[in-house]
Amino acid sequence: MPALHFDWFSHIGTAAFAFSGYLIGARKRFDLLGVLILALLTAVGGGMIRDVLVNRVPRVFLDDGPLYTIFGALLVAAVLKLHRRNSGVLYRLFIVADSIGLVAFSIAGAQVGIALGLNGFGVCFLAFVTAIGGGLVRDMMVNDVPFILHEDFYGTVSILVAALAYLLSGQGWLSPLALWLLFAGGLALRLVAHAGDFKLPRIGQ
Repeated sequence: MPALHFDWFSHIGTAAFAFSGYLIGARKRFDLLGVLILALLTAVGGGMIRDVLVNRVPRVFLDDGPLYTIFGALLVAAVLKLHRRNSGVLYRLFIVADSIGLVAFSIAGAQVGIALGLNGFGVCFLAFVTAIGGGLVRDMMVNDVPFILHEDFYGTVSILVAALAYLLSGQGWLSPLALWLLFAGGLALRLVAHAGDFKLPRIGQ
């Protein structure tokens, strides 16, 4: 696994999900501690679940980097006074931040699975858990229906990104350029799917 690029995508996902937690906290009118807790759990929740599944100490307990990333993201959000924006702007910013986090963590999780020599299912499962774990915790904490349960193309994007990463790795094509192209393509797909309200076929229809 190219460790440098794992770190890049891990930090991008951490910052993006910290932003999304901050924005949800601002929209719900939480106090400072509430926003901090929400942002922290959103940013590290998926990675912690992933690390427990592969029997290793969660990275956030060993490396201070993710914490610096989280506090840096919150500082930027506070300086930009995002909490003072109207609810419509907050929601649009949330969708973008959440989408960036989803795709970045999908790639980071897939890289962990590939490095461990897992099969395609294992790689996709770790990517999926890494990508949706933090958002699931966030939405449940604020009593919202988790995105994964009502946004059809939310989890689908994560699985597609992970599957492509696995296939590229099997062919020896998982270069840094391929990772960044995968990130850009996955993010574009997620945003277009959300804007177009793409849905998977439903049973009985």
